[in-house]
Amino acid sequence: MSDSIPFWEEKTLEQMSKEEWESLCDGCGRCCLQKIQTEDEHLVRYTRVACRLLDVKTCQCTNYWRRKSLVPECIELDAEGLKDIDWLPDSCAYVRLREKRGLASWHPLISGSALSVHEAGISVSGRAVSETYIHPDDFLSLIIEFDDD
Repeated sequence: MSDSIPFWEEKTLEQMSKEEWESLCDGCGRCCLQKIQTEDEHLVRYTRVACRLLDVKTCQCTNYWRRKSLVPECIELDAEGLKDIDWLPDSCAYVRLREKRGLASWHPLISGSALSVHEAGISVSGRAVSETYIHPDDFLSLIIEFDDD
């Protein structure tokens, strides 16, 4: 591997090491939001309701390495599983690389700052609330739209 070419430009998602794969996550928290799928259109809509493990301020999982045992429905995203998931936002690094669009300028691997995803308004920080405080019947009233994908 060349020192001048970043790994995400040189490798496919399938070729990446676990560490490289994990570093692609921009920390936006969008994948940790509860989603609703409409029956008629089969459209996936995001809500402001975040998984109980998501710190809604920092957009980091509070127990990342044990998340699957604590929240069984949590998706452990990998290159193979990515093929079957159609609800990740267009801004997601995994989606962008799969579609050969490269990383966004605000992505921490490009900007050099973990805060850039928040500064760019991409993350759910300040927009999400923990599911701990919300009744599932209220999810529909908490749909959120992202206009930056």
